[in-house]
Parts: sequence; C-alpha cells; structure tokens
Amino acid sequence: MRPALAAWLLLSLLRGPGAEDTCGGPPAAPSRSVPAPRLSAEERLSPHMPQALRCDACHAIAFQIEEQLSKAEKKVGKKALKESDYIEVLERTCSQDWERYGVLELDGEKRLAGPGLPMEQPLSVMVSGGPWPSRLSKMCLGSVGEQGEARIYGAHRRGPGALRQLLCHGDKGPCGGRKDGAPAAPKALQNEL
Repeated sequence: MRPALAAWLLLSLLRGPGAEDTCGGPPAAPSRSVPAPRLSAEERLSPHMPQALRCDACHAIAFQIEEQLSKAEKKVGKKALKESDYIEVLERTCSQDWERYGVLELDGEKRLAGPGLPMEQPLSVMVSGGPWPSRLSKMCLGSVGEQGEARIYGAHRRGPGALRQLLCHGDKGPCGGRKDGAPAAPKALQNEL
C-alpha cells in the first residue's frame, strides 16, 4: 500500500499545479481585467485641475477642510478657534500632500477619488500621484484666497453642508450652483495663479 501511495504522490507532484482542474476539481475563478483610465493631454500635463474634475476636487477640498477644522476644535473643546488658529489650519490643509487622491474612470467618465468622495464602483484602477496632489493644493489655496479664511470658518461652524455650498455650489463654485454634486457643463477656461 505504501508504494502505491508514494507513486500517487510522485505523479501528483510531476503533473504540477492546476492538474486538479483536469481531474474534476473546482473550476478556476474567471479573471477580470480593469484598465487604467486613459488621460487626455490636459489631464496628464496641465498644472491646473481639468474642468471636468473641478466639482469632485472641490468636494475633496471641502471634506479635508472640514476634517482638519473639526480636529482643531476638538483639541480646544469644540470651542470656536481663534483667527490665527483657523488660518493656520487652512494653510496646513491646503499644503498637505494630497497623495490619497487620484483619478479613475467610472462608466466611461473620469472622476476624482479619495477620502470624502463617493466610490461608485468597487473594481476600478485609480491613477494617483503625478499632477493630482499639486492641482488639489493649488485649487485649495485658490478657494481659501477667493472666499477668505473668516468666511470659510464661518461656513464650517454652520455645518458641512454650508461649507460645501460656499466652496462648491455657489455662483462661482465649480459645481455650477447645482446641489447634486454633478459637474456642470464646462465653462470657459480662466487664468489661474
């Protein structure tokens, strides 16, 4: 009996991996392939956030500002921050590395992905790094400069919806006054600093 067992074991090893499929074992799971999003020249090379991704970027910025201001308030017992403190938090927020954000393609549409942004599809490839962190930082600094630190902090104190409305959905916001968060039709490009 032992020689038969040894022979069977030797034959099993010689057949190699995957041999069990021919002997009625469980079928192999189907493989899936998810391509990385195809980026246009603007999306790859421009120093500015592409127009189609500005609404998503604004929501990411509002989320990060809200998170950082809330953390700072917790340190002082949820009291209002002093002007110098919230200015410092806003500067630090805009200057962070933003490496957790990138672009992915969902149903043929490119979307920004990362903390504070909805993920609609569990199986996708996100392209991060590259120009995305500096674009988010630049856009964050532009939003703070345009709205002003005091106005942003006041909106934060009213709640996350007020901050998103101020930064993203107002008349000049990249979401074009829409409350649903979907990007508006592309606007004419403007010069940015």
